[in-house]
Amino acid sequence: MSDLTHQSDRLNIHEFIKLVTEKFPGKVTFSTSFSFEDQVIAHEILSNKLPVNIFTLDTGRLFSETYSVWNNTNEKYQANIAAYYPDYRLLEEFVTEKGPNAFYESVENRKQCCFIRKVEPLKRALAGNAIWITGLRAEHSPDRKDLSVIEWDETNQIIKYNPILHWTTEQVRKYIDENNVPYNILHDRGFVSIGCLPCTRAIRPGEDFRAGRWWWEDAAKKECGLHIHK
Repeated sequence: MSDLTHQSDRLNIHEFIKLVTEKFPGKVTFSTSFSFEDQVIAHEILSNKLPVNIFTLDTGRLFSETYSVWNNTNEKYQANIAAYYPDYRLLEEFVTEKGPNAFYESVENRKQCCFIRKVEPLKRALAGNAIWITGLRAEHSPDRKDLSVIEWDETNQIIKYNPILHWTTEQVRKYIDENNVPYNILHDRGFVSIGCLPCTRAIRPGEDFRAGRWWWEDAAKKECGLHIHK
């Protein structure tokens, strides 16, 4: 991975992605939630027509605004972003046994819900790939301060590429504006990290970036399991 790290330091985003698609043909994938960050990367991939598999996890509880960005992105770039859904058997069992809003009742329930709606579908989406491109940014969580642009994901047995890890919010917004990239209008309403509707709210002035996610829980528990750092 040291060679990839060196290359990522000297190449811009689309140049590096082009390099890894040549090195790992058909095995480079990008997961998007249609956030500001992910839209930056989507633009780099789609406007340069790079052969990257792009997918999203449709949990079934997303904001309508998120679906609008998905649709607008497909239209603008003539793309077909793939969708991965929860295993209906696991979801039906969970909702039947515990109720549709059980995630409010305990951290255990919430993590089980995240596992069914996000983690398990992600494993299916990543299977067979060599490179996983993400929109992680260090600013979004204290746990991400020590991450690297290139890292090994032990849980999913895949190399992760976090191209805008060290970008600031201002840099992200400037890129979106300058390149006329479709974005989620919830970002204009105080939403920073946008996930499922029942588990996301706008943040107030002075609040931490993660305050808008699972706000009823202790801050130390605010990860869904998609990005586990060891």
